[in-house]
Amino acid sequence: MSTFLGIPAPRGVGHLRGDRSFPEAARGALADSQLRRNLGHATRTIRGKRANVVGELDDWEQLRLAGSALKAATMARLDEHLERLEREVTARGGTVHWARDANEANAIVTRLVRETGESEVVKVKSMATQEIGLNEALEAAGIEAHETDLAELIVQLGGDLPSHILVPAIHRNRAEIREIFLREMPAVDPDLTAEPRKLAMAARAHLRERFLRAKVAISGANFAVADTGTLLVVESEGNGRMCLTLPETLITVMGIEKVVPTWQDLEVFLQLLPRSSTGERMNPYTSAWTGVTPGDGPQAFHLVLLDNGRTAALADELGRSALHCIKCSACLNVCPVYERTGGHAYGSVYPGPIGAVLSPQLTGVEDNASLPYASSLCGACFDACPVRIDIPSLLVKLRARHVDEQRERAVPSAEAIAMAAASWVMSSPERFRAAEKASRAGRLLGRRAGRIRTLPPPLSAWTASRDAPRPPAETFREWWARERGGTA
Repeated sequence: MSTFLGIPAPRGVGHLRGDRSFPEAARGALADSQLRRNLGHATRTIRGKRANVVGELDDWEQLRLAGSALKAATMARLDEHLERLEREVTARGGTVHWARDANEANAIVTRLVRETGESEVVKVKSMATQEIGLNEALEAAGIEAHETDLAELIVQLGGDLPSHILVPAIHRNRAEIREIFLREMPAVDPDLTAEPRKLAMAARAHLRERFLRAKVAISGANFAVADTGTLLVVESEGNGRMCLTLPETLITVMGIEKVVPTWQDLEVFLQLLPRSSTGERMNPYTSAWTGVTPGDGPQAFHLVLLDNGRTAALADELGRSALHCIKCSACLNVCPVYERTGGHAYGSVYPGPIGAVLSPQLTGVEDNASLPYASSLCGACFDACPVRIDIPSLLVKLRARHVDEQRERAVPSAEAIAMAAASWVMSSPERFRAAEKASRAGRLLGRRAGRIRTLPPPLSAWTASRDAPRPPAETFREWWARERGGTA
């Protein structure tokens, strides 16, 4: 390709950037007790199921190591594998399109749908199309997109955004889903109850009509096999199978990192993915298609290979490991931060620990500067990750990159000024001793609670989200002199 990649995802399109920082957005989530109950119940359930099926395998750690090694080897030769994928897809009757960013991908898909003469499409759940804001682009072109995954349907009908990689409507409970269906779903039974089976039947009836009349489908892909040109989607409801077989035209939008070299590689990933995501030994539906088969399935197949900041991440020797992610969501389900705030606080379609490292790399760190700090660095995400992405190390590196970029600003930030002042004080024993004595004044602020809950600006930024300890009545130097009779 002659097109230069390696640039961040563009602003003003898609869902990679929030309009508020994580701390600001998280405050609203933390105040929503119903949201926290929904998240806590769902993540505990998924964690328990995953632990049971992972515990059945004696070689789980060996599988994780194999998955990590396969991903690292693939990223090292990604250009070769993508070119092989393009050749094989084309040889089997498909058409491959390269999209540098979200704008190009949306324009390509919109044009392809318009060329069919259709004004509506059905969609298989796809993180890539959420990332680029494809539904909004299609709507602007007068094309209606129908989400067919149950959770995505709930989110779409509710005018909402996904809150989880695997379970986009995890922040909703059954009563809330019932209200959405009664309000937004045409011809729904007014006596619909919140029983899961009844809700699923209502969604099934609503979607069946759309499956049968749709001439165009849009899908994502969990994997693409380079040596055969085969695409795969794994799902649990069967809606993917309907979208991938009934329409006349199929358009797949896939991030370039989803490619694997051979079918044999899938032996590892199809064991890791279902156990880590849904807590199942294997997923109910694995759909694979290779190009076009006359008289069977879609008769026109288009594959849109999406960059949108991925080669920028690939250029970073450590950061590229975020591209190893197989979108299982295991890190979200064990993260104490995500469990309390939910996905919307991250401002990106990729929430949780993996989103905190992936989104800043796709957009540029300064466009998502607060996300690397949305972590306690407890390490639970690394322990859960099926391909052993060292998310805590990535978070620390991104924090350092943010600090370095702040240093280049013409006007230093309040944090930079505070750190420079601390450095100046600590570089001199006399100044440090004087600062220790001056800190005693803080004892007045914490005399009631035993800790300082509020400090004046600019230190108020610290106490807005945490307490500060009350300074001791005696400094260490004074204690040493009293106990040891000398100078500390």
